[in-house]
Amino acid sequence: MKWAPPGYGGKRRTPDEIKRGGWREQGVFAIALDDDRLTWSERELIRQLGEKLYGDRTRTEEMHR
Repeated sequence: MKWAPPGYGGKRRTPDEIKRGGWREQGVFAIALDDDRLTWSERELIRQLGEKLYGDRTRTEEMHR
C-alpha cells in the first residue's frame, strides 16, 4: 500500500480548473488577454482594469530587461 501526504499524488488539476476554483472559492480572477473565449471588447475591458490596478505592462516589461 502506497501512502502520500495530502496534496501529493492523485490527479493534477488543469490550469483552468485551478482558475475556476480560485474564482469560486476565493473571488480571485485570473485570465490571459489572448484567451480565445473572449471578444475584443471583453479583452479590452480586462486590459484596462489591469492597467488601472497594476499599471502599464509595457513599462514594467522594459524595467525588467
